[in-house]
Amino acid sequence: MPILNVKIAAEKSSGLTAEIAAALIDLTSRILKKKPEVIAIAIDYVSPDSWIVGGVPLSVQGKTSFYFDIKITDETNTKGEKDQYIREAFAEFERILKNVHEESYIYVQDVRATSYGYGGRTQEYRYHH
Repeated sequence: MPILNVKIAAEKSSGLTAEIAAALIDLTSRILKKKPEVIAIAIDYVSPDSWIVGGVPLSVQGKTSFYFDIKITDETNTKGEKDQYIREAFAEFERILKNVHEESYIYVQDVRATSYGYGGRTQEYRYHH
């Protein structure tokens, strides 16, 4: 764990997918101290014609955008780590996508250990065993 759900306002590209995944694995393991082998990432592409900011499609604005949320076990990261993660992730998406709209979002979601898990076991169970 964790799981990241990513949406990108761009045309689908295997190269872009690989670059974003590599960046997110690096940031998530380096800043949030999550094990790379359990980081899962799902990336979806949305046409810039269908991504609207301020009532105007990004294709008209000549911009790109992204959104991602990451679910982590509650109380495993500090406010400072989450702040650094959001700052560095935004900068990384700006580097990769170019011309990123400021209205691009990152949501670090703290999830209770008793309500979150993988492989049929909660994080609470894993902690105690």
